[in-house]
Amino acid sequence: MLLEKIRSDMENAMKAGDKQKVTCLRMLIAAIKNREVSLKRTLEEQEIISIIRSQIKQHKESYTQFKKGKRDDLAEIEDNEISILREYLPKEMSDSEIKNIVDEIIAEIGATRKDFGKVMKTVMAKVAGRADGKKVNSIVSQSLNN
Repeated sequence: MLLEKIRSDMENAMKAGDKQKVTCLRMLIAAIKNREVSLKRTLEEQEIISIIRSQIKQHKESYTQFKKGKRDDLAEIEDNEISILREYLPKEMSDSEIKNIVDEIIAEIGATRKDFGKVMKTVMAKVAGRADGKKVNSIVSQSLNN
């Protein structure tokens, strides 16, 4: 399970003395635990992946702010943490793989432009965690407009 891998990697980072990785993974585990406590249940893999994605998004925002503030030292830390977190995400799908799924779903339901929401919902369920929503949105838009 993903959470077990994260915990195991944190322990290995502790033994190796990699303070930044330990801190990053501790923050991730805390975010996962907080979510489990608020939902009063154990999270599924997709929910953990969603938390990882939101953590990456936060780090990207921090990175941008640090770059604007000319704090390259802090921006580098954020960039390293983004790299650490990306290790726990499933492999991203290529544009052509997403396009094939989109075309398949459009053909399956005979979708038109006004079925955009239905197509998006179906595609996002199928690519769960393996594709960025903005990228999927763009591909669905292009496919429905052709």
